[in-house]
Amino acid sequence: MAQITLFFLFFKIGLFAIGGGLATLPFFFQLADGEGWFDREMIGNMLAVGQSLPGAIGPNVSAYAGLLHSGIASSYLAALGLVAPSIIIILIVARMLERFRQSSLVTTLFSGFRPAAAGLLSAACLGTLALSLWNSAAPEWYSFIRWKEAAIFAVIFLLIVKFKKHPIVYVAAAAAVGVVLKL
Repeated sequence: MAQITLFFLFFKIGLFAIGGGLATLPFFFQLADGEGWFDREMIGNMLAVGQSLPGAIGPNVSAYAGLLHSGIASSYLAALGLVAPSIIIILIVARMLERFRQSSLVTTLFSGFRPAAAGLLSAACLGTLALSLWNSAAPEWYSFIRWKEAAIFAVIFLLIVKFKKHPIVYVAAAAAVGVVLKL
């Protein structure tokens, strides 16, 4: 019964996470706060592992969350629950889109999805920044900011904006700096 509940929990996330895999992060933050399977700090680890694996970030992080919840079977069910709404919706839309392509209702519906996707992605961005740069368990006020990580973030951000190299270059550089600084 718990695995059926898990499937439908991730099905709900997949149904409303408009904007792709990163748009699922606000739902994972809510899941961490409400269910207690993992904390917000663990989401940062799940995100790092999920992004390093081949495939889409949403199913990867869902599978990781399912694994933490109750093992391998739950891992598969969580990932399947997350992608099932997309598969169903794509099949329905593909059948109906040609017929309703010029519909003002469809046009306004998709126009409404854009700001929702932007909002979810922005929340994911801010949440990821907070996970990476903020240390809520710090004993002193001046150590709330993870200064080394903030410096790496700033340098990588500026390098990306300035030089526009392949992302692998920046990921490898950040990983090397992390190892050197023992982060």
